[in-house]
Amino acid sequence: MTDTPPVALYVHWPFCVTKCPYCDFNSHVRETVDQAAWQAALLADLAFEAARLPGRRLASIFFGGGTPSLMPPATVAAIIDAACQHWTPEPDLEITLEANPSSVEASRFAGFASAGVNRLSLGVQALDDAALKLLGRPHDVAAALAALDVAQATFGRVSFDLIYDRPGMTRESWQAELSRALGFGTTHLSLYQLTIEPGTRFAALHARGQLVMPDDDTSADLFAMTQAITAAAGVPAYEISNHAAPGMQSRHNLTYWRYGDYAGIGPGAHGRREGVATLRRKKPEPWLAGVNESGHGMESETSLTVAERTTEALVMGLRLAEGLDAARFVARSGTALADAVKPDAVARLVEQGLLISDSRGLRLTAAGWPLANAVLAEIVR
Repeated sequence: MTDTPPVALYVHWPFCVTKCPYCDFNSHVRETVDQAAWQAALLADLAFEAARLPGRRLASIFFGGGTPSLMPPATVAAIIDAACQHWTPEPDLEITLEANPSSVEASRFAGFASAGVNRLSLGVQALDDAALKLLGRPHDVAAALAALDVAQATFGRVSFDLIYDRPGMTRESWQAELSRALGFGTTHLSLYQLTIEPGTRFAALHARGQLVMPDDDTSADLFAMTQAITAAAGVPAYEISNHAAPGMQSRHNLTYWRYGDYAGIGPGAHGRREGVATLRRKKPEPWLAGVNESGHGMESETSLTVAERTTEALVMGLRLAEGLDAARFVARSGTALADAVKPDAVARLVEQGLLISDSRGLRLTAAGWPLANAVLAEIVR
């Protein structure tokens, strides 16, 4: 009998100080938050989910948002303690919290560390004050670097985000910014190309011609540069937008990409529980009301078909540098990898130098990575 793999826990804190113009995440601005009510509700939602995944080991906890660094450290501590009571924590349990680099939030870092957080993900987003203003960020570069200093002095593992491929960005400006970022010595970087998401303020500006994005050739060059520069610095990409030193990958996010089980609690949180897709109510107030009425914030629980699981496992796994492991794929999706893809399409894409197919599994080449979506569309049965 094979050992059941551990689970991951995602906790969504939906509140932000401001709404960024590029953001389509489930985030909301509220003048006041009843912290005691929210702590109680998150603990109840957690208990409901844990009862449906009994007897499992816990590999990671991720506090995302929104802006989880607005949470009281006592709430973070209570959730961590409860999760470790519901499940058996792995000896190297990874506990990540996303934070914004304001001085108010940085002042809480020691409290989060005392609560058990051992990995901080800092939303720097740019090392240029004009770009930060464009992105609607409430901090400047000086505040970001001050927060990074505090984070690196407080946590054993620190990651930070940058958004590139921004309006007006050139190859030279990104090379300089990325090289500066790599000089800070963090072992993990999340580097995202700016995308125009429907329903955001940037989408409206873009539609009116008031936000001009780099052309396709520039975007492709910026992506290729990013891969080359980070690899040379010893923090290569292990996923399309995520880069890490050896052994420093986000174990929590690897659970998603390897199609493992994860519990998702809090407003709008998704989960995957032994072939069941879970979704919490999206808006904060209805979620809170649901927990108070029925002990959970569930919007829906949907049993996924084998075909649906197979497609999801393909979509997630092909984003990784390691690609799709054939043995893991069949264990997680219920379908052999060879049966999940179109062999003729795979053979053609291998011939074109976009895919590698061997006894271990299937993975994109460096040339195929920026074309991941197109490759997926070709190979999925």
